[in-house]
Amino acid sequence: MKQFLDDDFLLNHSVAKKLYRDFAKDLPVIDYHCHINPKEIADNVTFGDITDLWLGEDHYKWRVMRACGIEEKYITGDAPNRDKFMKWAEVMPKLIGNPLFHWSHLELKKYFGYEGILSKDSAQEVWELCNEKLSRLSVKDIIGMSHVEVICTTDDPVDSLQYHQKIQESGFDVRVLPTWRPDRLLSIEKEDFSDYIRQLSDVSGISINSFETLKKAVRSHMDFFEAMQCRIADHSLAYIMYEPASAQEVDTIFTGALNQMPVGIGDALKFKTECLKFMAEEYHRRGWVMQLHYGVMRNCNSRNFQILGADTGFDCIGDHAPISSLVHFLDDLTTAGKLPKTILYSLNPTDNTAIDTAIGCFQDSVPLGKIQHGCAWWFNDHKAGITSHLTSLANQGVLGNFIGMLTDSRSFLSYTRHDYFRRILCDFIGKLVEQGEYPMDYDLLGNLVRDICYFNAKKFIGL
Repeated sequence: MKQFLDDDFLLNHSVAKKLYRDFAKDLPVIDYHCHINPKEIADNVTFGDITDLWLGEDHYKWRVMRACGIEEKYITGDAPNRDKFMKWAEVMPKLIGNPLFHWSHLELKKYFGYEGILSKDSAQEVWELCNEKLSRLSVKDIIGMSHVEVICTTDDPVDSLQYHQKIQESGFDVRVLPTWRPDRLLSIEKEDFSDYIRQLSDVSGISINSFETLKKAVRSHMDFFEAMQCRIADHSLAYIMYEPASAQEVDTIFTGALNQMPVGIGDALKFKTECLKFMAEEYHRRGWVMQLHYGVMRNCNSRNFQILGADTGFDCIGDHAPISSLVHFLDDLTTAGKLPKTILYSLNPTDNTAIDTAIGCFQDSVPLGKIQHGCAWWFNDHKAGITSHLTSLANQGVLGNFIGMLTDSRSFLSYTRHDYFRRILCDFIGKLVEQGEYPMDYDLLGNLVRDICYFNAKKFIGL
């Protein structure tokens, strides 16, 4: 029987163990998509206790605490931090098979040197140990311990990027780069859309009164993001829409929204389609990478959404993401010669094979694969989900071109997810070798592992 969380954690074959130790373990981390707050890096904050760092914005943990009957005051409410931590510790032993059990113990071991099991009985010991160590650790210390080379945050187009500027001027040896995330720019059906466009007008210095002037303002602020070393855009969508419309039609829809006229579903889809196409063409011109996250059904519990707001643990996998719309969208850009490097992520794992077959239709001379199937995301970034994703990509595409893992997290302790992924990857590849499905050639194998864990992302994004 293997011991829990030993050096060979998740590594079940001799080849897997060698691949991990010799080629994956010590590679730097490129975290090309996360929700880390750059202000916390710029200010090099410290955390008062482990609850602030571990539970403050983690809706993964909030969901399982609710599932165990923990009262909301111990989750997002005003209970003392120590009490919140104790409630989380009570839940932990129940999470067999859940990645939270693995992640949490990987984090306790790496950052705090704790090798026991978190439970109700050990909670006080862990609370005191973590808080004592946190008193001597800043955010930059934690990032340094994690061997991070690049962090790409998630930033609204109207953001001043002042904290990125502060980080760059501080001489911090980790590159912290902004990501263009224009979700509000596409949300023409929302009540605050016209207010948002006024904000964009103010920061760009361009009066926005038509779709053409909107595009001019967007280009102007993309220039600003690019000057701040932005290399990636990211979109969060229910699905990839495709409802093309003429320039005149889109302009009428847009100016109507500026005047606060209601926008129907059909008109919203037309605007979003054409606006996303315009931005994709700009990404192509600039050499940016376009990330498309979709397949989410958000804010499912309307009562709790009204009380707690978005991103508090009430989203689930959606079942409406037509592959035909995605293909038509990519085909339009390809026909125009303006398809950017693209990463596709669906929250629905049943989309894996469809995505892997679709991306094969649009590859070109970009050697790493111009269209990437992004890593197992959100509800899928567990052992089974990652393995399923790797299997589909290997079966239908080119696993050796894959750009690897990211955290998609708000927590500075989440970099252990890269180690978690690397172990699963090495075990996946090692199993194929052990079964005689790939040669026992460590030159070939080492290059595969290093590329997937580090070099492919660096080359693909242009870092």
